[in-house]
Amino acid sequence: MSFVRADVVLARLNPNQGAEIGKIRPVVVLTATPLIEAGLPVVMVVPLTTQFWPELAALRVEIPPRERLLKTSYVVLEQTRSIDKNRIQSDVITRLTQPELTEIESKLKLMLGFA
Repeated sequence: MSFVRADVVLARLNPNQGAEIGKIRPVVVLTATPLIEAGLPVVMVVPLTTQFWPELAALRVEIPPRERLLKTSYVVLEQTRSIDKNRIQSDVITRLTQPELTEIESKLKLMLGFA
């Protein structure tokens, strides 16, 4: 299984605790490709959901269905986390466009106070 930054893959997010998002679900890989290729054992990911809550729109990025991503999905920025590569359960489902990745980066910077 190989993947790079901006790929969407399925990941096993259980066991989860409290308000953490769980289940096997699509995630966007955020780790820089050179670090993945260098063998870093963990990757930074952000989960997707098909649920949309208008009050959280500032923390969401819409990803339309394409390739093996069958439903409109939303990036759940407040659930960004590092996971072991062994949690990745599938080959690439789709890859984000540069505008989608840029929007994720911008909103993540705001959320983390880097902007």
